[in-house]
Amino acid sequence: MIYLIPIITALLGWTIHHLAAHTLFTRILPARQQALAQQLGAFAGQQLSFSTIKSKLTDPEKIKNIIPLVEAHLDTFLREKLPKAMPVLSMFIGDSIVNQIKSHLVAELDTLFPVMINQYLDNVEKDLNIEKMVTEKIAGISAEQLQQISQQLLGNEIKKFKLLGAFTGFIAGIVAVICMHLFM
Repeated sequence: MIYLIPIITALLGWTIHHLAAHTLFTRILPARQQALAQQLGAFAGQQLSFSTIKSKLTDPEKIKNIIPLVEAHLDTFLREKLPKAMPVLSMFIGDSIVNQIKSHLVAELDTLFPVMINQYLDNVEKDLNIEKMVTEKIAGISAEQLQQISQQLLGNEIKKFKLLGAFTGFIAGIVAVICMHLFM
């Protein structure tokens, strides 16, 4: 009968750790969700500064990647849409004129795009609050979704935590049996 003590203490350790994990995910996290959302929002706001985002969006290499699309659109506009809108111009616009106009417009747009994008992003920055957005999104997660996300992210760790409880309970039981033999 005394040798059942390690098994009982292992089950007890597993049960205690199971209850601790369950309490964490069903009571503590949902109760602290608003504070967690605010802290994560503040962290995201610090890590994702708008100036970093702006520098990535206004990178000259990224802007150069847009130019072929603009050039194709200009070509379609100059060859198809403009002559339909202004039939008189079609008599004067040939391939060489279209290519000259397109090359001048593309060169102008190459210098205009960074200024235009910067202006646009300056306007967006006034309305965009990353910290507030992240805080609201996390605070808006339902308790069930929060539990599911936590279970998905920490499923293996929770199992290990419960096994740790069983292991420590088992060791405590063995120590108790040894102590009983030594002192009885």
